[in-house]
Amino acid sequence: MLTIEQSGSAEQTINKSRFYAFAGHCDTEREVGLYLRQLATLHQNAHHLAYAFRIKNADGIIPRFSDAGEPSGTAGKPILQMLEGRDLVHVAVGVIRYYGGVNLGTGGLARAYGGTAKMALDAAKIIPYVEMRALSVSVHYNQVDALTRLVLQLKGKVMDKQFDQAVRIKVSLPASEIAAFTHRYSPTI
Repeated sequence: MLTIEQSGSAEQTINKSRFYAFAGHCDTEREVGLYLRQLATLHQNAHHLAYAFRIKNADGIIPRFSDAGEPSGTAGKPILQMLEGRDLVHVAVGVIRYYGGVNLGTGGLARAYGGTAKMALDAAKIIPYVEMRALSVSVHYNQVDALTRLVLQLKGKVMDKQFDQAVRIKVSLPASEIAAFTHRYSPTI
């Protein structure tokens, strides 16, 4: 599996219709919704905003798409096929269409939406997908810097810090590095 590290975008004109595609990393369906709302806000005069996304969770991969008013299967499905064909997860692609007055037909629409999505994915930086796990640990104040360095060394992220008598830190780590981390710091519940 692969994912996107850096977003990509593309645009093309086909028979007077203008297509803009944007591919970005989204970890949850909520993030996808925010991403699509942002695109819709930037392109308020667009006629269509078709999209597709694939999110991986504990139950498997969730694929979703929308044709956004275009004939069934001509917009969202070709975008989703681009994601499935590259085995991408945690990726959302939105393709915006400004109608140019010339009907493209169902085949033309599918090629336009899928082709513009492909261009955006080609422009994105694609990397191998690494399964991440969240952990919480409690440490003394004098251990915070060492813990932060270890998390970064293991290619993880510090998600949250709460300061009280001890410091409760929520981290996200590659699943393969959990053992190395828990060897030094015991997770809390």
